[in-house]
Amino acid sequence: MTKRALAALLALLALGSCAKSDHKTHLYLQRFFGECGAEYGGTTDVAKAEGECGIITTLVNRFNADNPDIRIDVNVVAWPGYPQLTAQVAARDPPDLVTMHEGVISDYASKGLVEPVDDYLRTAGISPTDFTDAARQGVTMYGHVYGLPWDTHGGLFHVNTALFAKAGLMRGGKPVLPDTWDELFAQARQFEQRTGEPYLIQSNVGDPAFAARNLYTYMMAKGAVLFPDRKHIRLNTPVGVQVAKYFRRINAEKLGTQNMDTPAAIAAFVSGRGGIYPTGTWMIGSFETEAETPGRPLYKSYAVFPYPRLWGEHVEYVSGHSWVVPARERTPQQREAIARFFKFMAAHNFDWTRTGHLPAFKAVLGEPRFKALPHRADIAPLATIGRPLPSYVLRQNAIEGIVGEEAAAAFTGQKTVPQALESAERRVNILLAQID
Repeated sequence: MTKRALAALLALLALGSCAKSDHKTHLYLQRFFGECGAEYGGTTDVAKAEGECGIITTLVNRFNADNPDIRIDVNVVAWPGYPQLTAQVAARDPPDLVTMHEGVISDYASKGLVEPVDDYLRTAGISPTDFTDAARQGVTMYGHVYGLPWDTHGGLFHVNTALFAKAGLMRGGKPVLPDTWDELFAQARQFEQRTGEPYLIQSNVGDPAFAARNLYTYMMAKGAVLFPDRKHIRLNTPVGVQVAKYFRRINAEKLGTQNMDTPAAIAAFVSGRGGIYPTGTWMIGSFETEAETPGRPLYKSYAVFPYPRLWGEHVEYVSGHSWVVPARERTPQQREAIARFFKFMAAHNFDWTRTGHLPAFKAVLGEPRFKALPHRADIAPLATIGRPLPSYVLRQNAIEGIVGEEAAAAFTGQKTVPQALESAERRVNILLAQID
């Protein structure tokens, strides 16, 4: 190719790349929570939005409308989105903002793949002391804050109050929940005798999070140190064995459903086929809709509370969603735009609580409008009693899968309790040993 031809080609390429600038600071935001552009793509009235997808879509639309010099460009990924994010990081082209579960942050932070957000928070006028205890623990590691916490979510006791009334387990309009393991078994037998239905609806099949959440919560309540260091887990202990035996007893005595996966468990609860379904904050909206629909089994018969304290301290294993900032080169304008986004989202944390998740900010917990939402006053303690796993624990999602699989085998009698807990320890420790 001659010099003249090369010059002409370069000129054509340059001309072709000269798209008209909109003179805005662009941020690339990547999130899960679903795609609902057909319904909410052009809406900015946050108060009228419903559901996780509707609310988050409308919030971003509102931010763009309120900040005409900034443009948030959104990419919606299938849950949880981490394989795609890892590929983008490897290609050195990550997004500017990403939704991330707090249990995953340490995997990226330990490698320097996400930035500490301390400076963004200061610019936005946000202090980590503004966060709830659970939210602050979830984003703080290595001496820094690595994300803007967005919510806290964990397990709850979703209760059919009509069946509880039939079982004689209502006092002052509220269900009587057990204070000890012995009370749980006594109430479960009374419930089954009087209603003919199981006390607990359990998703023991294909739902490792259910079993892991139960094991973690009640081991933590007794002060168990699940991870004595970043390379080891401790489950096959007297406390771990006792917790697993209690859940094994529930199944052995058939005080809960036996062979249900999550869809079957949800269907059973909304059909009035059991007393308590221990599942997450994310189900409140769906169950409340059932409770407000005349003719449905849950109509005016639904209540929800954190897991009860059955021994030791009243604590519960939780996680949360957060906004993180992948490490990459950015202009000062982009950094200022991220701080403004954080300030906006913090100011709208209440709107997100309408999904059923708990707020990440203490101030929202005290707001009358939050307390006025259905059941929120009853579940608010979860933001205080909630405990995430230690931030130095890597691969928390993979570990949950292993622990949940083995715990479910112990709970349902597929393995002896010591066999299952020993196997969980061995498998997790092998995984952790392979991490640099």
